[in-house]
Amino acid sequence: IGFEGVEEKENETVAFISEESFDENELKTIFEKFDVSFTQTRIEQQNWNAAWESSFEPVQVNSFAAIRASFHAEIPGVEHDIIITPKMSFGTGHHATTFLMIQEMQLLNFKNQYVIDFGTGTGVLAILAEKLGAKEILAIDNDEWSINNAKENIAANLCNNIIIRKSDEMICEKKATIILANINLNVIIANISLIKNTCLPQSYVLLSGLITSDELQISQVLKDYGFKILKCVERNNW
Repeated sequence: IGFEGVEEKENETVAFISEESFDENELKTIFEKFDVSFTQTRIEQQNWNAAWESSFEPVQVNSFAAIRASFHAEIPGVEHDIIITPKMSFGTGHHATTFLMIQEMQLLNFKNQYVIDFGTGTGVLAILAEKLGAKEILAIDNDEWSINNAKENIAANLCNNIIIRKSDEMICEKKATIILANINLNVIIANISLIKNTCLPQSYVLLSGLITSDELQISQVLKDYGFKILKCVERNNW
């Protein structure tokens, strides 16, 4: 019912949902069936990453790419050096989902391709796509923090081919040859028809932000919409 994150503890489960998506009556209806109680807390918007931002270590994906802050020394021996200041946005390569996306991007030909990065976060994947030769990238996110952060990171990496769009949906006027979507199961499924309509017959779609237990459900959805699943890779249960 719209919850985007779950943290399992010994005697309780903490679930997170955006305030505008929360329906208390809907939640009560479900929980009353199982005699489960709940409490709710509104969390104010703040920069949870403030301390971490200034101390995070660079991430290296083999010799293919390195992600570092501007205050880190350049990492020798990597093909693509990416500068990211994360602020409150997702996408530094530390998380398995971003790492896997970068790993798989290495295997695709981005030269002169039109790319969509849906759920761009810090803009790291869009930036890498340009470094790999993409002629135009549309980077989409629904969060104002992410939009502003992505713009800063795009400028820091001297990228010129990335267009930023604020949207809850993957709305695009052009067909893409490569689509990158590192979000979560709910958002991917909600946008699967839009993703399908934006694909050319031989387009590649990379999906991430999924836990291993999502595989059966997302595989069935993809098959229902006529996608051919080429492979599935896993890192730390993602």
